Amino acid sequence: MPSPLQHLNRIIREQRVDDFPTPNRALGMRPLEFASGSSRWLWETQPQAAINPFGTIQGGYLAIFVDQIMSTAIGSVLEEGEWAVTAELKLSYLRALEPQRIEGRGRVIRRTRGAAFLDAEVSGAAGEVAVAATSTWIISRNQR
Repeated sequence: MPSPLQHLNRIIREQRVDDFPTPNRALGMRPLEFASGSSRWLWETQPQAAINPFGTIQGGYLAIFVDQIMSTAIGSVLEEGEWAVTAELKLSYLRALEPQRIEGRGRVIRRTRGAAFLDAEVSGAAGEVAVAATSTWIISRNQR
């Protein structure tokens, strides 16, 4: 029986967005598309808890959104027995986002045997990029 992580990566590789389980769906985040080395997500409505006192989406919630996007992009290129974890994540907040429909895209720029390098963008309803991110992921594999 495959491990839960292997099952998740198989769902991603098979591009079964409706079957992808994540606790972030409770926040309103949902995948739109999985492809080899990339993913696209939508966050249509943000819960009140994600809004800061200035009336904009709190940066930590945007970081969760970006990490979720990147995790599915890297999952699409992992082989059976491999898993990856975030080693480094850098976000540049280019503009504040008031509660609205936001979309994020992530992609694997380069993958080696032990690491992967990704980037992502989050855009508001008008299509302007609000968050630009880069990340390094460490890839491990089961010992046989």
